[in-house]
Amino acid sequence: MSSGFASATEVAMSPAPMSFIAKPAAGKTHGPYSVHPGVAMVQKWIEELPGKTGRSLEEWIALTNKSGPPTEKERREWLKKEHKLGTNAATWIAERVDGKGTEEDSPEAYLKTAAEWVEAQYSGPRAALRPLYEQLLKLGFSLGKDVKASPCKTMVPFYRNHVFAQIKPSTNTRIDLGFALGNMKTPKRLIDTGGYEKKDRITRRIEIRSKSDIDDESKRWLKKAYEMDE
Repeated sequence: MSSGFASATEVAMSPAPMSFIAKPAAGKTHGPYSVHPGVAMVQKWIEELPGKTGRSLEEWIALTNKSGPPTEKERREWLKKEHKLGTNAATWIAERVDGKGTEEDSPEAYLKTAAEWVEAQYSGPRAALRPLYEQLLKLGFSLGKDVKASPCKTMVPFYRNHVFAQIKPSTNTRIDLGFALGNMKTPKRLIDTGGYEKKDRITRRIEIRSKSDIDDESKRWLKKAYEMDE
């Protein structure tokens, strides 16, 4: 996994496949955001690493830095081949040699970085999309007190029991509001993401270019996705 829940475990941690059931950690928030469920997974891995491998994370980083190959990709393969580590463990160690991925090591580090990710998503040419994002975020929270938002590097997923929707700035002029609607029949405005075939949670999206796009239909489908995640 590279920094920002964007690679090896993105499948399990970002908008989450259909089998993923973890929730954001209760009680850990920063502004409007809650800790991403992937953080707990990484913390558990760090705690169990010495017992399973005989080395702590710090010891693995030191060993890899001293004896491993120079690039992250090569280090990952070296750890898997020479030390028989699994893909996730090899990836997490390999990236930390370069100082990446540390935002996943604690709830506090994640929450600090999460706010920075959102700022980056809506900076520069995409800054004009920020009011639309804020309106969509408020709309998601209005669905119920059990709604949580846990940013990733390129999007902000909404959780209830699973990911049920996400806000993603896809271009400089458009946000995609994605929904976990399975394979249900939907009108043409809801674009098929191809997610159902790939076993992703998000299977439909609506393009949001202006406030007028956040209309009754958009709100209705967001509520439907929320209700389906009981």
